[in-house]
Amino acid sequence: MSAESPRISRLEPYLNRAEPAPTLLKMLVGVQLTGIREDLGLSQDQAARAVGFSPAKLSRIEAGKGRRPPTEADVRALLELYKADDHEAQVLLQLLRRAGEPGWWQRYDKRLMPEWFDRLVGLQEAAAAIRTFEIQYVPGLLQTPAYTRAVVERGLPTAPAREVQRRIELRMRRRELLQRADAPQLWAIMDESVLLRVLGSREVMREQLQYLVEMAQRPHVTVQIVPLDVTNASAPAIPVTYLRFGGVDLPDIVYLEHIKSAAFLEDRDETEEYRLALDRLGDEALNPRESLVRLRDTMEQRYAAP
Repeated sequence: MSAESPRISRLEPYLNRAEPAPTLLKMLVGVQLTGIREDLGLSQDQAARAVGFSPAKLSRIEAGKGRRPPTEADVRALLELYKADDHEAQVLLQLLRRAGEPGWWQRYDKRLMPEWFDRLVGLQEAAAAIRTFEIQYVPGLLQTPAYTRAVVERGLPTAPAREVQRRIELRMRRRELLQRADAPQLWAIMDESVLLRVLGSREVMREQLQYLVEMAQRPHVTVQIVPLDVTNASAPAIPVTYLRFGGVDLPDIVYLEHIKSAAFLEDRDETEEYRLALDRLGDEALNPRESLVRLRDTMEQRYAAP
C-alpha cells in the first residue's frame, strides 16, 4: 500500500484532534490493521500465529476493544508482518500513541465508569450520528440535573450523596457533547410514558420537558414521541442506542443496556435489524413537529406551573 493510500489519508486529520478520542482511535487502528491483513489475503488465525499472538488477542486488537490500546510493540509486529510502508506505519503508530491519551471520562473511577460504560461514552464522543430509543427515561444526553438526580436516586437508593452528585456531574459532562461545534446528529425517540412518569416532582418534570422543547429545536437534534394510543408500535422491549461514524471505515454499532452490563453489536446483519426497527418506529411515532406540540401540551397541561 502506498503513502498515497486514500485509507491512510483519511486517518491523518485524526492526528490533530484537539480532544483525545481513545475509543475512536483504538477502533481506527484496528480497522486499518484488519484492512491491511485482508488485502494480503491472510486470515486472522494465520496472522496471529505468524507473530505469536492468540487469535483472541488479534481479534481484540482489530476490534479496538479493551480499556487500553494495544502496545506499540504488538502493533509494530503486525506492521512488520504486513510489510507496511514507512508512511503507513508512521500514521498508525501516531494514532496508537494518541489513543493512549485519556479521554475526560476516563478520569472517573471504575465504580462510575465500568469498562462497558467507558466504551459507550467513548463511542458517543466519536460518533457522527446517534439514534436512541427510550421506553422508561429521557435519554441521558437530554436530561436536566434535577431529572438525573431523580433517576440515580431511584436506581441506587442507598448510594451516598457524594456518589449521586458525581453521577450527576458525569451525565452533565456527557451532554456537553451536544454543545460542540462538531456535535453529532442526535435522533431520540421516546415512548410517551416517559413524559407522564413523574420522577422527582412535577416541577422537575416541567423543567425536563422544557429542556426537551429547547433541544428539539436545535438543527442537530430530532425528538419524536411514540404516543400511547399507537398499540402496534414496533418498539424494542429495551432501550437501544445506534451509533454511526463518519467516513472512516468503521462499522455501525448498536448498544443494548442491561441492569449491570451491556452488549455491543457490530455484525452488520444484526445492526441492520436495529436500524430498520428504528426506522419503522420513527414512521409510527409523531413527526418532529407533532412531537414538539405534544411536549409543550404535556408540560402545560400535566405539569402546569402553580
